[in-house]
Order: sequence, then C-alpha cells, then structure tokens
Amino acid sequence: MRHYELLVVAKPTLTVEELQAKLNFLKEILEKNGAVIAAKQEMGTRKLAYQIDKFERGNYTVFYFTAPTAAIAEVERLIRITEEFIRFMTVKFENQKELRFWNKQVEKLTKKSEPTPAPVVESKEVSEDEIVTTEA
Repeated sequence: MRHYELLVVAKPTLTVEELQAKLNFLKEILEKNGAVIAAKQEMGTRKLAYQIDKFERGNYTVFYFTAPTAAIAEVERLIRITEEFIRFMTVKFENQKELRFWNKQVEKLTKKSEPTPAPVVESKEVSEDEIVTTEA
C-alpha cells in the first residue's frame, strides 16, 4: 500500500451539512476501495488563485491515506463526476524524505484532533480566620 494525499476543493455554495455529506461520501469511497484514512484536515473556505466555474472561493479539505494503486483511479473517476468538487489533486509519496513528511503531517493532525484534558485546578480550603472582610 502506498501513501497518498488527496486535496479536494468543493463549491463554496454548499451548506455545512452538504459539505460534510460530500466529504463522508468521499471517505466511504476511499474505504470501499481499500484505503486506510490516517488523517483529514479541513482547511475551510479560501480564495482561489483564479476563477473556476465562476467561483472565486472554495472549501479545501485534505485526506492523508494509504491505499492500493488501483484504488486511486476509481476514486478520481468518482470525484470527476461529482459536481460539488470543482478541483482535486492526488499526490503519491514515494521516497523516504516524502514519507517522513507524510508521517509528520499525519502525526500533527492526529495530535490536534485529540481532545486535550482540562487543566486540574487544585482548590484550597479556606478557614473562617483567613477570610478578611472590608467595609466601605
């Protein structure tokens, strides 16, 4: 299984629910074709470098995953026929330097998505003798 990064740009006119539905659809397609998704980064709405289909902005999402080579053709075919995605790019990571970068990105994203525990605040018992009242 090879390591991949898939960047998809969705139409900015999609509601949050529609966007999540399309991203879940894409995730299901990847998993159905044997991919193991390591991380997902939603980058939000950003300005495009140039207009695409009369859109100046797009919703960017990046998937980091491992998959067999044959799965990529099917995933790209389904992305092409889905109208909500206006652009996509698949990057394959091959040499050791690229794989270190892929692992670093996945590690960073998984750390970010883990909930951080709330800081524990130790409470100190206060006796009545320690309470100071002031009168105005």
